[in-house]
Parts: sequence; structure tokens; C-alpha cells
Amino acid sequence: MLQENLIKGRATCSQRNVVTNCDAQLGQAKKGTAAICALAATLLLCLFCNTLGAQSVPSARSYLDPLKVQLKEEWPRNKTVNLVFHGHSVPAGYFKTPLVNSLEAYPHLVLEKVKEMYPTAVVNTIVTAIGGEHSQKGAKRFKTEVLTHAPDVLFIDYALNDRNIGLERAKAAWELMIKEALAQDVKVILLTPTPDLKEDILLEDAPLERHSGQVRELAARFGVGLVDSYGLFREIAKAEDLKRYMAQGNHVNGKGHAVVSEAIAHFFIGKLNRE
Repeated sequence: MLQENLIKGRATCSQRNVVTNCDAQLGQAKKGTAAICALAATLLLCLFCNTLGAQSVPSARSYLDPLKVQLKEEWPRNKTVNLVFHGHSVPAGYFKTPLVNSLEAYPHLVLEKVKEMYPTAVVNTIVTAIGGEHSQKGAKRFKTEVLTHAPDVLFIDYALNDRNIGLERAKAAWELMIKEALAQDVKVILLTPTPDLKEDILLEDAPLERHSGQVRELAARFGVGLVDSYGLFREIAKAEDLKRYMAQGNHVNGKGHAVVSEAIAHFFIGKLNRE
């Protein structure tokens, strides 16, 4: 619920800003000599802006509804469902480097949660993440090393390392992966980054917050799922020391991975699973 409230709150604030700007432009237009023409032009602009502002991220409760139907099937009608996790060292399972703790990393925790909810389902979690990699490198091997696994759901988690290539290059790489996955009818879920203790997570202009904002915008624009890990840890940081959730400065520990896996689990629960 916290994650969905965070997403809805950001969308509402964005739309309010658009309306406020439009109201201001309308007031200025009425004062000009060409008030009618300016007013008409402004109304068209505001309509366009509100259309953009109305873009929203799909609800975690309903985004995977068709897949949840399949997950409930029993033999012989069931089929193997592949959950593919693409990204850097965090989904790869690195805790305190060089230790790799795959069984406490969020891809494995998600598998456990999904199997608890759907005991008759055949589910694979496939990790294509590579430690130290950014999204531009991940995009280069996307067709040959990720889509070849025939994912039913694809999770992309690169923003932590994308600070090394900047927002523009990261955006192009994420867009490429999202488009290629959607072209194969793959359900895509984007993740904002987990924390880095070198940054103050409460700062609005922190580099990871800027990358998080870009990931949120991509999720809304393409209509794909979003796990706002950064937003969740930001809320935690208001009440707790984030060191409790970290294995090292830039890698979460088991407690941190549990936060991410709980957020992902919301995509697999819902009324279809409670019937």
C-alpha cells in the first residue's frame, strides 16, 4: 500500500502543477490585447499538458491479472512461468562484496512468495544481472541474454549504477529494453534504486533521486509496472537508520532485499488470488 500511495501522490502533485501553470497562463492571456486568441491557444496547451499529466503507472494489484489466472492453473493446464531479473549487483545477490547471497536476494525471495501464493504453479526465477554493470551494457546484451529466456515478467534494476553514465544515456538504454520487451508481449516492471549511503536519500536533488524520477516517468509513459524502492527506503530513512538495511555502503542486506521483495509481491496478490 505504501508503494502505491507514493506513486499516486507523485502523479497528483504533477497534475496539480500543470493546472496551476495553466491557470496562471489564462490570467495573463486575459490581460493582453489579443485575449481571445491567447486564451484559445492556452486552452489547447493546457489540454495537452493535462493529457500528459494524466499518464499514470498501472496498479500493482491489476497489472499482472492475466498472469495470475495462469498461475492458478493446475496440471495439465498450467505452464512454466519465467520471472527474469535484469540489472546490476543488487539483483545479482551481492551483499558485502565479494559475497553473493543469492538465497536472501530479492529475486529468490520473490520466488518464495509467489510459490506460497500459487502452490500449483511452475515458476522459474532467472537472474541475468551482472555486478558493476550499467543499463547501457545491459541493453547491448538484452536480445541475446535476456529475451532468449522467454520472460513472462521482466524486472529492470539499473539506476544505482546508471549514475556512471548519466540520465540521458540511461534513458536511451531503458527505453530500448522496455520497447524490445513490450514488442514480445512481456510484462515489464521497473525498479528505482536501493540506497547508497554516500548520498543523503532525503535530499530532493540527490543523483539517485534524479534517476528515480526518470524511472518513474518511463513507467508512466510506457504504462508498465513500477517498484519504487527508492521511495520506500526514503520513507524508512525518516524513522530509522538505513545502515540497518545495508550490507555495505551501496548494497542492501537481507532486510533491505525483503523491502524490495515485499513491494514486488504486491503485483502477484489481489482479488484473483483470494477467490
